[in-house]
Amino acid sequence: MTSNLQNRQEEQEIDLLKLLKVLWKKIWIIGAAALVGGIAFFLFTFFFITPKYQSSALLYVNNNSLNIGSTKLNISSGDITASSSLIDTYAVILKSRTTLEQAIREGALPYKYEDLVKKVSGGAEGKTPVFKITVTDTNPEMAAHICNTIVEIMVDERSGISAIVEGSSVSVIDYAVVATQKTSPSLKKNAAIGMLLGFVVACGIIILVSLMDTTIREEDYLIETYKDIPVLANIPNLFAETSGGYYGYGSSYAKASEKAKKNASNKSSKEGGK
Repeated sequence: MTSNLQNRQEEQEIDLLKLLKVLWKKIWIIGAAALVGGIAFFLFTFFFITPKYQSSALLYVNNNSLNIGSTKLNISSGDITASSSLIDTYAVILKSRTTLEQAIREGALPYKYEDLVKKVSGGAEGKTPVFKITVTDTNPEMAAHICNTIVEIMVDERSGISAIVEGSSVSVIDYAVVATQKTSPSLKKNAAIGMLLGFVVACGIIILVSLMDTTIREEDYLIETYKDIPVLANIPNLFAETSGGYYGYGSSYAKASEKAKKNASNKSSKEGGK
């Protein structure tokens, strides 16, 4: 019997319904933790994270730059596919040291190559032969300036893409404009993350404390857990003022005791009057 008791003590079953009840009783703590987390993340984002802005330019990529007199050659679906495949090559050229260092010189940019390369990105716009150049910076004017400087270098016939990749040409669809709204960080998104984090942490702590509390407060738990061990007796909480006490005896006993005291007091008062 002793070994069975030890094995059952080592195997702790987690009652999900009981945990949900524990969480529901502490719902005000969970709500407060979520609110505090959301406010904390909101304030940290607002005061300590520098907003960033993006500016983008669009270039059309053509793999066939041949003209016959004033007549332009027709572009087939194969040409479009070839143009789309060239975009990956252009993305590599865009972030090359040669291109960006030339942009630093011509645009008088206050950055080194290692800093500028982190701000620049490029890729296809959807499934089209359109090459999109995007620059991210904490200054919206600087972001647009960097982007347009790179565009001028990329479309330059002497040193641009057409000079590097033979048989291809690039034309500008849209130049970059100064952004009027920041792209990051998002106050709403970070506040939501903070609320979710506060909610999870509060629930985790409450569940952990509940699982670590091994105090037995219900007779039914003993009967269901240790079915082969009879419960000989239980000790009610005679002084509990909350409804039911530990086992439901406290409140009724307290009321009966109080009633008995009042009856005794009334009886002594009557006898004294006689």
